[in-house]
Parts: sequence; C-alpha cells; structure tokens
Amino acid sequence: MTGDQHTDPGANSGPAEAQRSIALVDDDRNILTTLSIALQAEGFATRVYSDGEAALAALRSNPPDLAVFDIKMPRMNGMELLQKLRETSDLPVIFLTSKDEEQDEEAGLAMGADDYIAKPFSQRLLMARIRAILRRAGPAHETQPDLASSLPGDGAMLERGRLRMDPARHQVTWDGKPVSLTVTEFLILEALALRPGVIKSRNQLMDAAYPDDVFVDDRTVDSHIKRLRRKFRAKDNEFSAIETLYGAGYSFSDG
Repeated sequence: MTGDQHTDPGANSGPAEAQRSIALVDDDRNILTTLSIALQAEGFATRVYSDGEAALAALRSNPPDLAVFDIKMPRMNGMELLQKLRETSDLPVIFLTSKDEEQDEEAGLAMGADDYIAKPFSQRLLMARIRAILRRAGPAHETQPDLASSLPGDGAMLERGRLRMDPARHQVTWDGKPVSLTVTEFLILEALALRPGVIKSRNQLMDAAYPDDVFVDDRTVDSHIKRLRRKFRAKDNEFSAIETLYGAGYSFSDG
C-alpha cells in the first residue's frame, strides 16, 4: 500500500456521498485496511498511502475531499506532511494521534488541521467527524442555506470593517488582502463576525464549527483562534479584531 488506491463507493450510498473521497495516510496497514473498508461501507471512495512522501504528491495533484493523517510515520511524518500541504492547499485534515501526544495535537491544530482524534478511537466517532467537516466544507456551503439569509444586504457577502467574507466562495479578505482559512477557521470567524461585540463562549463557537453534536474540547477552539490571529497578523501586524474575554470567550470588533 505505497501508492494510492481508488475505490468506487458502494452501490447503496446516497448521491451526496457518492462523490466524496477520503485519503488515509498511515504506516499501519491494519488501520488503513480497516478504515478503508469502513469508509467504503459508508459510501465513500478511499485512497490509501503508507507514508507521507507518497501522499504529498498525490494530494497536491489530485486532492480528495478530506484526508486523515497519522502523526508518526516514516520518511515524512503527519506534521511535516500537513506543513507542506498547507503551503498550497486548505484541504480539510483530521489527525490521528496517540493519547500521549497532546503537544502534537495542539501543534497540528495551530498548523491548520481541522480536527484530531486520539488512538485508540471509535470508528463511529471518526465517521461523525468526517461527515461534520464535509458538510461544513460544501459544496459551496449548500448545507447552510439559513446562514446566507442572516447576512446583511443580498446575503452574498459579510462585511465588518476591514473584514470581507464570501461564504459561497469560501473567500476572506482583510483590507483587500486575501486570507486563506480552513473550513473550521472560516466558520469560527463567521460566527464571531456575524455579531460584532457579542461575546461567544467556546461552546457556542464549537456549535458553529461542529454542528453535529461532535465532541471537541476547549483547547481545540483556542488553537483555531490562535491560528486565525496569526494568519491575519501576517497581513496586518496590528490586527486585534478578535478579542479575548478571559473566562467567558471571544468576540469580534469591527471598530
């Protein structure tokens, strides 16, 4: 299992799932086989890679809808793979980590991973998180029609001071400069920008980014907020629109 392996979705899968493909990157052949079979049973097409170097070229040339990375792999580990991938792609990524790799989890989120799951993990939990991220990713936010109706003007754009967000195209600019965000980062920022000055608790931000009752802990949201700030400060080193109220949550200031 060193190259990629394409598998057609099962005949009983629904039309929405039939077009979805998942890449699995792990040096454990048992995990690759087990997850690939489970995903195919749910109607997904799968590609499997046993090391990061083989995966990187394929993910760049023919990106799937979502990728699941193990962290500890030979030749190129999951952290290195994500770092290189993020140079050119916002592909949704879920990390598989060991329970003693908390620092790796935080670093992975800071680097742009959308989620992580600790080993040993429940296949049911992984499927729930995959589905949640794919629903958030689109296509073109088709699963969130109510969001557009809540936006100002014609519902196509959200503008707050120097921030401009286009949910239909998943595009963000600050002072006219494009800012590349993952799906999770986009939804967290959107939840804050929809109501400037209103403090959003971590639970509220989790609900905005993970609407399917998928459990994530507080440091996941904190890590995404840190990365959001870092990305905006790369465009404007005085960026301070995302404010922290310690013990309560976060808010967006458009002043």
